[in-house]
Amino acid sequence: QVQLVESGGGLVQAGGSLRLSCAASGSIRSINAMAWHRQAPGRQRESVAAITSGGSTNYADSVKGRFTITRDNDKNMVYLQMNSLKPEDTAVYYCNADLRLNYGLRYMTYWGQGTQVTVSS
Repeated sequence: QVQLVESGGGLVQAGGSLRLSCAASGSIRSINAMAWHRQAPGRQRESVAAITSGGSTNYADSVKGRFTITRDNDKNMVYLQMNSLKPEDTAVYYCNADLRLNYGLRYMTYWGQGTQVTVSS
């Protein structure tokens, strides 16, 4: 089955940086969009950044200019470079992907288990 695994989270001071990685594995034929979402305590999960298979990106207003999403199509990986981190960035970060399995006819959405990012002031 398809598995998405995030890594790279941790504890950093405000103004610091982290780089999150997400690896997709399994019998994957192709991956369309990949994205990062986050969920802070007491808040709904929100979209942070997304990237299409062609490299087009979109960011939440709260992270524009600070976060950069990239992907490696050959390795089925997506990354999130987070700079100038703020305490309000503290959340569990999840990656997701719209992908098609081998012999599949349409794209389905899959989610990783999440990685904790904590930014101290």
